[in-house]
Amino acid sequence: MTDAIQVRYSELAESSCCMSCGPAASLCDPTPGQVCVDLGCGRGTDVLRLAEKVGPAGHAYGIDLTEAMLDKARNTARKLGVTNATFLRADLEAIGLPSASADWITSNCVLNHVADKGRAWGEIARILKPGGRFVISDIYAVEPVSAEDRADPQAVAECWAGAVMRHEYLANVAGAGLQDIVITEESAPYRKGRANVASFTLAGRKPAVRKCCG
Repeated sequence: MTDAIQVRYSELAESSCCMSCGPAASLCDPTPGQVCVDLGCGRGTDVLRLAEKVGPAGHAYGIDLTEAMLDKARNTARKLGVTNATFLRADLEAIGLPSASADWITSNCVLNHVADKGRAWGEIARILKPGGRFVISDIYAVEPVSAEDRADPQAVAECWAGAVMRHEYLANVAGAGLQDIVITEESAPYRKGRANVASFTLAGRKPAVRKCCG
């Protein structure tokens, strides 16, 4: 799957194509000094906006698998003089950030690419601080995607064949121990590739540490 994604998104790195399926990053509301992470950051636009919001005392990280996208993001940050943004290459099943390091996590139409979605959501829970929040836009399948399409790397790279059913998607989120899950918006079903899918945006948080009353 990785090679097909690399090829597709390397080609899109210099494109003006919009790769969004929702407003996830715009719904994040970090305060100065906080740490934000954008999973599948692409050209880095949302990361740079988050870096501005958290200010010099905070930091924004962009995680992506495609070197061409990361190069584009780093070059843009350098040209704009943004010093509180870092772009890292990592698989979303093994995010290269410390546990309990992020106040906010966002992602836009990326988790559908991941083979082991339960593990990816486990990583989101791992790197969030207790009480940390996430806002993620993605797609889900309205009807099961065929096994043949799921095994097609190009179809997965096109953001439809990796989609899972809505109930399965939400089970992965809950299985990671995240709570207060809210669907902030949801589209009507539409055709994408050979699948019927829908887009939605989820928000929630990692449980805060409970203090013993003694």
